[in-house]
Amino acid sequence: MLKFKDYKYERPDMDKAEKLFNDLIEKFQAAESLIEQDKIMKEINHLRSEIDSMAQLVGIRSSINTVDEFYEKEQEFIDESMPIYEGIISNYYKVLVNSKFKNQLEEKWGKQLFTLAQMQLKTFKPEIIGDLQEENKLATEYGKLKASAKIMFEGEDRNLAEIDPFIQSKDREMRKKAYEASTNFYVENEKRFDEIYDKLVKVRDRIAKKLGYNNYVELGYIRMMRSDYDSTMVSNYRKQVLEYIVPVAEELKKRQAKRLGLQSLKYYDEPLKFLSGNAVPKGDSDWILNNGRQMYKELSPETNEFFNFMVEGELMDLVSKKGKAGGGYCTFIGKYKAPFIFSNFNGTSGDVDVLTHEAGHAFQVYSSRNLEVPEYEFPTYEAAEIHSMSMEFITWPWMKLFFKEDELKYKFTHLASALTFIPYGVTVDEFQHFVYENPTATPEERKKAWREIEAKYLPSKDYEDSEFLNNGGYWFRQGHIFESPFYYIDYTLAQVCALQFWVKFNENKELAWEDYLRLCKVGGSKSFLELTKYASLNNPFEDGCIESVITPVKQWLDAVDDSNM
Repeated sequence: MLKFKDYKYERPDMDKAEKLFNDLIEKFQAAESLIEQDKIMKEINHLRSEIDSMAQLVGIRSSINTVDEFYEKEQEFIDESMPIYEGIISNYYKVLVNSKFKNQLEEKWGKQLFTLAQMQLKTFKPEIIGDLQEENKLATEYGKLKASAKIMFEGEDRNLAEIDPFIQSKDREMRKKAYEASTNFYVENEKRFDEIYDKLVKVRDRIAKKLGYNNYVELGYIRMMRSDYDSTMVSNYRKQVLEYIVPVAEELKKRQAKRLGLQSLKYYDEPLKFLSGNAVPKGDSDWILNNGRQMYKELSPETNEFFNFMVEGELMDLVSKKGKAGGGYCTFIGKYKAPFIFSNFNGTSGDVDVLTHEAGHAFQVYSSRNLEVPEYEFPTYEAAEIHSMSMEFITWPWMKLFFKEDELKYKFTHLASALTFIPYGVTVDEFQHFVYENPTATPEERKKAWREIEAKYLPSKDYEDSEFLNNGGYWFRQGHIFESPFYYIDYTLAQVCALQFWVKFNENKELAWEDYLRLCKVGGSKSFLELTKYASLNNPFEDGCIESVITPVKQWLDAVDDSNM
C-alpha cells in the first residue's frame, strides 16, 4: 500500500494549468450535447484534483515542519498561486452556471454544486488577486509566529502545545505559572499579533469593498458558503445560547469550583476539572493509536476499513514536536483519495478528543471520496463539524479503553465541556461581527470589545491580576480569528447537532448509526440545513431546539456525583 511519505509532490506549472483550463472551458462552452459537457466537467475536475492535491501536500508537510526550507518556499509559491487559480475556477463557474444544459447537469450532479458556484462567483474578481495574495501571506505569518514559540519552562524550551499539560497541573501554583508563561509569549509578541491582524482586517475590508459589499460581514458569510442562513438568524441563535446555555454553563463552573475547594475559579483554575487530576490517557501515543484501531474495528465494518487505511498509509502525524505548527486538522488529498490527520498529542485527554474529532472528519471524507465533484469532498464548514463532534460522542462506549478507571471522569468532563464551549464559541463569533463592522477600530478598541462580549457570555471569567487578559488579549490564541474569518459559530451549531446525536445514540444506537453513516456518505452534496434534515436532526436556528437538547444533557450531568472524583 502506498504510504504518505511516497505521495509525490511536484510544483504545479500554473501557466500550463491555466492554458489547459482555458482550453477545457472553451470546449465546455462550445459543446453541443449534455454528454460532451459532462465529459469535459470530469476532465476539469481531474485537473483540479491534481493541483489541489499538490497544494494540500505543501500545506501538510510545511505544517509538520515549519522550518523546512523546501516546503517553506513551496508554501510561498502556493500562497501566491492560489488566488490566480481561484480566478481560473471562477471562469469555469461562470460557464457552468450559464450552461445550456444546466438543468440536466443539476439533475445529475445536484443543486448544491451550482449554489456553491454561484456563491463563489460573488467572492472573486481579477482585481482582488493581489489582496488575496497578501491575505494568504499574513495568515501564514500568523501560523509561523505561533509555531516559533520557544518558552523556557521547567528547565527546557517548550512550544505552546507542550505547556498545556502544566496548565492542567493539580498544583495551583504550577497551573498559574504555566498559564502565565504561555500568556507571556503573546504579551512579548503583542505588537506583532496586532499588526498582522490589523493588516488582515484592512485587506479583507478592501476586498469586500472592491467586490461591491458594504463591509466584510456579508462577503464573509458568502465565502463560508452559507446558503441557507444569514447573520440575523445567527444573532437570534446567539440569543438562545445566552438564555438557555449560559446559565447552565455558569452552574457547571460553580460545581467545578466546589470540587476544587475554591470560592470561585480564576482563569488558570478552569483547565483543572478535578482535585485528583484530569482524566488522561493511560498510555503513550502508540498505545492510543492501537486502542483507536480496536475501537474503530468494533464500532462498525465501515470504520474498521477506514482506520486501517489511515494507519497503514501513515496518514496521521499526531505528536507535538519542535517546529511543528500548532493545532489539529483533517484534510483530503484528492489525487490519492486519502484523508490526512494532523494533531499535537501532549499527554492530555485532548489527545483522544482530537483522534475521535479529526477521525470524524476523515471518516466522512473517506465515505464520500468517490462523489467525483471536488466541491462535495467536505460539506460547508458548519456541516463538516457535525461529523467530527458527533464522532467524539459516538465513541463513548470505548472510552474505558483509553481512560480505564477514569472513564466516568472523562465522560463528565467531555459532556460538560461540550456545553461550556458553546458560550465561548458565540463570543468568538460576535467579536468577529464587531471587528468587520468596524474595520477602522484600533487594536485597543478591538480588545475592549472582546472583553465586553466575553463578559456577556462568560460572566464569571476572572483573569485575576493578568493585565493582558483583563485588557482583552485572550483571542490572540484563537487561530480561526486570524486565518478563517467567521469560521467559529460553525463549531457551536455542530455541537448542538452532535448533542442531538448523543441523545439519539442513548436511545437507539443502531438507528442513530444509520443516520450518521447516511450523513457521511453524502459528503458536501447538500447545504447545511438540508444535511441536518437528511440526518433527522432538528434545525439549531429554530426556537426550542437548544432548549430541547440542553434538558437531557443537564439531566445526565446532574445525575453524576462529581464531588468525590
